[in-house]
Amino acid sequence: MARKKVNLAWIANDSTRRATFKKRKKGLMKKASELATLCDVKACVVVYGPQEPHPEVWPSLPEATRVLARFKSMPEMEQCKKMMNQEGFLRQRVGKIQEQLRKQERENREMETTLLMYEGLAGRSLHDVGIEEATSLAWMVEMKAKVVHDRIEMLKAQMASNHAAAEMAMVVKEKTPLEAAMEALQRQSNSWFADMTNANDNVMFGSNDGGVDDIMQPYIENAWLDPFFPLN
Repeated sequence: MARKKVNLAWIANDSTRRATFKKRKKGLMKKASELATLCDVKACVVVYGPQEPHPEVWPSLPEATRVLARFKSMPEMEQCKKMMNQEGFLRQRVGKIQEQLRKQERENREMETTLLMYEGLAGRSLHDVGIEEATSLAWMVEMKAKVVHDRIEMLKAQMASNHAAAEMAMVVKEKTPLEAAMEALQRQSNSWFADMTNANDNVMFGSNDGGVDDIMQPYIENAWLDPFFPLN
């Protein structure tokens, strides 16, 4: 179950505030110890509690004194590089909240302008619209029109590219010498088989032009003389 977010504000109830101080101080000491052990760094914690004559120091007073002395020996610019007091923390928080507020105002203004544009398209009269709303509306309409224009241009370019690719695909590819030779060989082979078919037809129907031996004799002689006949 998720923990409830703590409201960072002063606790008015005395007993609750003391209990929170005790628990948080113990957790702070634990975190400092874990940081020093895991990262091998020198750290110290000094906590001044309410109604306590002496502060609580971790890990010990001599060690804390050495760490503070090393810190004070650094140049002043290095000391204040990442230092933040209560006032600086509050200023930072206020700046973040103001930025969030400005962002939300921009989003609200855009939503109102969009709604106004849709109402205008639906037939609402815009005579009662102020100068600021009219300016925002004109800017939004211009931006929407630009988006539509860019989309149209992109589709035109895509269609032109597809048309050019289709025309290129329709161009007859020039045959290579190997492809031309293979085609000639196929035609010669088809011619030989056609002659064989005609010879068989002549024999079957009793042609007087000559017997099958007369027709087949050139092929038989060439077959003995040329091993590649009739493919050459």
